[in-house]
Amino acid sequence: MDHNATNSTEGPCGLTEMPARPFFLCLYTVIFLASLVLNGITVYVYFCKATNQTSITIYLKNLAIADMFVCLCLILRIAKYASTSVEIQRIYCNFGAPASYLNMYSSILFMGYIAANRYTKIVRPLETHTLQTVRSTRYICIVTWAILLGPVFAYIAVFVSTDQQTSAHSGFDCDSFHNSLLRQIYLALQITSFSVFLFVLVSLTLFYWLNVQKLRQAQRTMPDQPGNAKLSKSKRNMRVLVVVFCVCFVPYHLVRLPYVFIKPLLHDCTAAQVFYALKELTVLLTVLNACLDPLIYFVFCKTFRAQLNLQRFCKSE
Repeated sequence: MDHNATNSTEGPCGLTEMPARPFFLCLYTVIFLASLVLNGITVYVYFCKATNQTSITIYLKNLAIADMFVCLCLILRIAKYASTSVEIQRIYCNFGAPASYLNMYSSILFMGYIAANRYTKIVRPLETHTLQTVRSTRYICIVTWAILLGPVFAYIAVFVSTDQQTSAHSGFDCDSFHNSLLRQIYLALQITSFSVFLFVLVSLTLFYWLNVQKLRQAQRTMPDQPGNAKLSKSKRNMRVLVVVFCVCFVPYHLVRLPYVFIKPLLHDCTAAQVFYALKELTVLLTVLNACLDPLIYFVFCKTFRAQLNLQRFCKSE
């Protein structure tokens, strides 16, 4: 590797030439500080105060863990924008980017589990499905983390073993470090990740639509039924979950996959920078999820609301 390439990001499309770099640096710093405070409170409530264990609180705890890791990963992303050193970019691409993907898709999956759990409670309010038991929920969470960690560790291992053989870093994105093998792995991970996102998005939309239909049917047949209030509250909760999911993750996935396929074809630096800036704006929305998830905790869990109100703990809804 060229010795000069270790000191700064070179090339006409280097990070130093990107006009939006200070903008992203400031925004990521603000989001980091806000998410650190909000997730610090959340982790304290769930792990230091809460004693009630239900399936929904276990999913919320795992979602809180994912959010806290997103927050910590922002340190490397901020360092990426604060420094033009290739070594900093390499560290971010080696560890920060894979960790960000891990936490993003763990959040996506746990939000899907929460929606499925709530819908099952609506369909079978007096029953406890096998997958709703505390034991099953813990197993689901463990398996989810294990499945997500496997590809991340594989990517990091390949990145470390092939990194010294790549050409000098001359771009502002991590694919400038990729050789042909890493490119294939990266592409496969992107397609798989998009498929996971699409499945959860369709599931969330379906759960919400079925919830609305059930509420309408109940209001038509038994308008004065007391259970309708609970259905209305469930509809509101599901709406919050769907809105947070769509705001944070839909724009990113609409841009990310085209970005992966189109960017290598762009030979104009300005066009590449504009496309990269658009992608980074959608990344900001995914990171914002760490600040919006406490809203989910607030509407879904009485325990969380009770602690914020300095009241005694109640059971999770």
